[in-house]
Amino acid sequence: MQQKTIVTAEEGKQELIITRQFDLPLELLFKAHQDPELVEQWMGTKVLKLENKKHGSYQFETSHKGNVVFRANGTIHEFIPNEIIIRTFEMENADIGVQLEFLEFEKLTDNTSKLTIQIIYRSVEHRAIQLKMPFEYGINRAHNQLQETLSNLQ
Repeated sequence: MQQKTIVTAEEGKQELIITRQFDLPLELLFKAHQDPELVEQWMGTKVLKLENKKHGSYQFETSHKGNVVFRANGTIHEFIPNEIIIRTFEMENADIGVQLEFLEFEKLTDNTSKLTIQIIYRSVEHRAIQLKMPFEYGINRAHNQLQETLSNLQ
């Protein structure tokens, strides 16, 4: 199966560039990142907190058989509806450390949009740790779920 979310990792850099075009209007794509219920549906995780504002914060958690298997949190530094979210992201109990994420939302047509995510890591080594995980598979799976979930809302 072809992966529609493209992850670009230039050699020797501390960043990843992630791009995906969606068959969704811009407003709906953005809503998928701001509405806690929608985030839970496409990410497959529980939203403990999601304050969509400058200096807001968020926390996500996934459990399996009563045990927490994933917890992430961060601070939202910029939040401009239908345009950009700038935030930190930290996955607990991971060797990656805090990363800085720039999510840019772009209208292509009335029914299509594009998401570009730039992630900056503390070091080239931290990025390498991320890439050793099934990161590309996971983000493709999540974005496929986002497309499917929101297509059903149109």
